[in-house]
Amino acid sequence: MSTYGLERLFSPRSIAVVGGSPRPSSLGAAVLRNIKASGFAGKVGVVNRQYADVDGVPTVPDLKSLPFVPDLVVISAPAAAVPEIVAEAGLAGVAGAAILSAGLGYGAGSLAEIAGQTARRHGMRLFGPNCLGVMVPRAKLNASFASHQPSDGHVALISQSGAVASAMIEWAAERRLGFSGIASIGDQLDVDVADLLDYFALDDHTSAILIYLEAVKDARKFMSAARAAARLKPVIIVKSGRMAQGAIAAATHTGALAGSDAVYDAAFRRAGM
Repeated sequence: MSTYGLERLFSPRSIAVVGGSPRPSSLGAAVLRNIKASGFAGKVGVVNRQYADVDGVPTVPDLKSLPFVPDLVVISAPAAAVPEIVAEAGLAGVAGAAILSAGLGYGAGSLAEIAGQTARRHGMRLFGPNCLGVMVPRAKLNASFASHQPSDGHVALISQSGAVASAMIEWAAERRLGFSGIASIGDQLDVDVADLLDYFALDDHTSAILIYLEAVKDARKFMSAARAAARLKPVIIVKSGRMAQGAIAAATHTGALAGSDAVYDAAFRRAGM
């Protein structure tokens, strides 16, 4: 689907957070705190059947009970509930969702496959599962559970690892460096590195693209996007799994083998990254 629908997710007019609890350590509460702290000017709703409010914001039992249709839904509910939430969001006309929840599995019959198929039927985009969220400082958007607020800048960060993205945000904050956008893609159920390369390559606010990559799902699509992006601006890529133990660690996160490091090196050189 490439860049279809991504503009609404990177500059949403409204957001709904689904899941979480009043506990300060819950993902939903952390996301809500970040949305409020970033100064987001649009409408914000919270969906939760178990609690009357999360972080002081009143909740509704489901998405259709909101007085508006959100552009972006951030899902931190248990894995088993995710496909139903995606279906409800699709029927409501939501543009896309960031699935922070982990444990949706991989392959045929998994919760991830069901959620992905449902989203495609409705033309809805998905970040994740198992991701940190989405951040665009100039749009005052921090729909993530990162521990720091990123500053505005001209480098786009695409990370398959939420932990690496969070560490990069913290490192940059100490050095007063900023980002044009930060996308944590997790398991790349829908939105992948290639989609984001296409998007940020044409983004006027982005001067360079930094990628942390564990594995590529569609080699042909990735190479096409990488070559096009690298002709327009610098693309710097950090690939994990160079050593055997790193490859094993990457496989536990992505559900796929990281592949031969020599093959990736050759592909990166050919693309001009």
